Amino acid sequence: MFRAAGLVVFLACAGLLGYAYWMQYRDFLDPCPLCIFQRMAFILLGCIALIGAIHNPGRIGRNAYASLAAVAGILGTIVAGWHIYLQSLSADRVPECGPGLEFMLSNMPLADALQKAFTGSGECADVSWVFLGLSMPWWTLFWYLTLSALMVTAARRNT
Repeated sequence: MFRAAGLVVFLACAGLLGYAYWMQYRDFLDPCPLCIFQRMAFILLGCIALIGAIHNPGRIGRNAYASLAAVAGILGTIVAGWHIYLQSLSADRVPECGPGLEFMLSNMPLADALQKAFTGSGECADVSWVFLGLSMPWWTLFWYLTLSALMVTAARRNT
């Protein structure tokens, strides 16, 4: 069960990332800094799930992989939650647009760049994509919780 769950989580993360890149390069929906951090969390979650599936460890190892996957999911959930908060702000409370993440990382100390990125910018508050009434950060929040829960549930099973 754990190996199958790890492969499902990996494939789901790969599919979600593929769709994000599809939206970026086909529909020209450029990611904001918080979107990029959410992608990093999916990469981390997917890699942990894949390594766990390949390794196929015993009970202690399954719990370790599930814990790491849960941490990746929690990090992604925090970023998505902050992104949702920024999108819910009224227009007069939205932070000003700032430089892109790549510029900040190459021209600022890492701590300052991360602080500025997590403060958010005007582009992070834009809702430019909606599916079934939910913006992309809501969907990523759903997938972080679902995929992390799948890994934890699979680790707790004895088979």
